Amino acid sequence: MRLAFAMRLAAIFTFVTFSGLVSSHPFQQRRLVAPEAQHVIGDSASAGYRGPRLHIPGPLAGFAAFGDSYSAGIGTGVDGKEDECRHGLGSHAQLIAADLLASHGGRNSMAFQFLSCTGAVTQDILSGGGDSQIDTFNTSLPVDLALLSIGGNDLGFFDVINACVFRFYNFYSGTCEAALANAKTQIESDEFDERLQVIIMEILDKVRWEKNPSFFITVTGYARFFNEVTDECDDMSFGIWWNGPRLKKDLRINMNAMVLTVNAKIQKTIDLVNARFTKDKLIFIDYDKEFDGHRFCEEGVKEPDYDRRDTWFFLIGGPDNARNETQSNHTSSFETLPPTSVLVDPSSCLEPAQASGDWGRLALCYMAIAKHQDPTLQPARGDLVAQNSMWYVPTYYGKTFHPRSLGHEVMRNKIYEAWRALE
Repeated sequence: MRLAFAMRLAAIFTFVTFSGLVSSHPFQQRRLVAPEAQHVIGDSASAGYRGPRLHIPGPLAGFAAFGDSYSAGIGTGVDGKEDECRHGLGSHAQLIAADLLASHGGRNSMAFQFLSCTGAVTQDILSGGGDSQIDTFNTSLPVDLALLSIGGNDLGFFDVINACVFRFYNFYSGTCEAALANAKTQIESDEFDERLQVIIMEILDKVRWEKNPSFFITVTGYARFFNEVTDECDDMSFGIWWNGPRLKKDLRINMNAMVLTVNAKIQKTIDLVNARFTKDKLIFIDYDKEFDGHRFCEEGVKEPDYDRRDTWFFLIGGPDNARNETQSNHTSSFETLPPTSVLVDPSSCLEPAQASGDWGRLALCYMAIAKHQDPTLQPARGDLVAQNSMWYVPTYYGKTFHPRSLGHEVMRNKIYEAWRALE
């Protein structure tokens, strides 16, 4: 497998080199004027907010979003029935699309291809797969830029969160130390780097970058989950079952370090690809510092705090923090599954859940198996299971540790900030 990727990379970059592209020239693109920063007045994250306005002169006619649940915006609301990819109305990709529509005359004035899907790994984006996002990408529609978010699922985020924080599978979740060690091994290998490079080049090739020199890809990273210096969180837990693991300081430090290492890995790959072109084709969006003060375990917060709107990550079953003018469009994810749902059949749910990569399906299946194996297990909180011991839909569990709507707003604003720098 790694040899095959190496051969694909060699073929791609041989073509790039023979096109006469290697240079250190700075990024130059169409002039994109993004909204000025909007300052919040008051203590609340939503106080005094006015939505940004996006002014993009020129014929910017469409864009595409590729990637995982961080791009899909799981949990940030749907208009009607949730789709299989768990696309959310509050995702930064949707917010950008809405701003572009507003700046170009409204409905049907531009093309937006929302290809991101919850649970996606690099293999799901690469061409040739059954659900390939690149194969689905329709270049007959106008497209001037792309958004990309990928890496968390490839590099073991869920396994770490399961083993170290929630323990959905109870004792069978494995040790936190083993999950962190496995994530470290994945991060230190070259396989993800190789896949990411191929993804980038396949997107560029599909839009025929040599005939569309203004096209570029905006790649987003991830944000650290915890304030790692507070002491009081050492005695708190997000565990699913009674007497779950505590949010000790060393755990928070290790999980935060994992996120920063993944961001650095993505940035390194972007720099490597850009170095092969005369003009940069990618920009990296590092929004991590914008989450300062809005992570789990902040000073004075007793976790899990379901009422704190200023935490920008979801808790299991927690509400979104969309602003008042958008909350009415965001339907609830508190629906329950029928008792006979295949998603919670302990005899058959695991293989398809693992194949999907969907955190919610994995959590549901692990909990159903754990409860089947030990009927005496008691949830840590009554809101983790519906009345009559029925399970909630996957999004109820799968959105945890993903950005809420206010987090996605910050991601969008950091993207606009980067675009302004291209002027």
